[in-house]
Amino acid sequence: MNAREVRGIAVAATLFLLVQVGALAMVGPFEAAGYQAVEDPSDPTNSLVYMAAILVATALMLAAFKYAFEQAVKAVVVCSSALVAWYVFAVVAPPLVTLGSVNLVAVALSVGVAAALLVYPEWYVIDAAGVVMGIGAGALFGISFGLLPAILLLSVLAVYDAISVYGTEHMLSLAEGVMDLRVPVILVIPLSLSYSLLDDDFSGANDVHEGEDEADPDDAETTADTDTADGDDPSEGDRDAFFIGLGDAVMPTVMVASSAFFSPAPSLGVPLLPALNLPALCSMVGTFIGLGILLWAVMKGRAHAGLPLLNGGAIGGYLLGSLAAGVPLLRALGVAAYL
Repeated sequence: MNAREVRGIAVAATLFLLVQVGALAMVGPFEAAGYQAVEDPSDPTNSLVYMAAILVATALMLAAFKYAFEQAVKAVVVCSSALVAWYVFAVVAPPLVTLGSVNLVAVALSVGVAAALLVYPEWYVIDAAGVVMGIGAGALFGISFGLLPAILLLSVLAVYDAISVYGTEHMLSLAEGVMDLRVPVILVIPLSLSYSLLDDDFSGANDVHEGEDEADPDDAETTADTDTADGDDPSEGDRDAFFIGLGDAVMPTVMVASSAFFSPAPSLGVPLLPALNLPALCSMVGTFIGLGILLWAVMKGRAHAGLPLLNGGAIGGYLLGSLAAGVPLLRALGVAAYL
């Protein structure tokens, strides 16, 4: 593994960490703001409804790419970015200027995210917007999916991801479609100091590596071979960037946030992260173990679905952390009420 790849792994890990820590910080404020999206977070059928929404959204996106409606997809994603960003900014931005109960500072920041994506979608703009979206989506779904629904959702998505990448391969087609849109359904991991997403030509992209869910975040990972510079002196065939679907960061974060919000384990008392408990912490550790294995495979040029490793790590870490915190297994799984 060369210095470029180590740099890329560090960037990817940092983006995942920002999403997970940010979502943990938003759990309390989101609850206080009334953002919980369902009436009964413990209802396992919530997972089925969300899964159905993912399938419908995926089908619509594939149809849009097939019939040349790519700009409609871009418009929806950019508008969704602004909306999710508003959820975050509405609870963190100081209400310096208001119109009734509306925080105009939060509105301006959210519109700024959309404008930046439209005007200058360079890789760092995409990543910044993706982190904000990941924080918002992870916290929103984390407080809306109880422990059992979260485990069911992540498990079903992991299976679906594997089937869509290794079996039907339709997520690979979806990944190819979203790359050229330059929108935050992906996190861009530059390996070259000179890399520019604006200058990249995805018509020659190869070795698509990943795929996952849409609706909030659609997940896709690909590698693109581009010219290199800045004295990196890579060997022929090295790439300047790789891409990780935003869903890869969001879905395990749902488990982390749900663990912090719904687990009966006591808080660890970490400053600025009052919701953090041992199950949530171990879920984070499990996510990063899965991420490490995934990135190791990607760096070797192997095609892999991300969610089996990432979601599996998040769920496994959560369960181990629950047992270590003294939470009975059935209660940790969220099935004690049904027995």
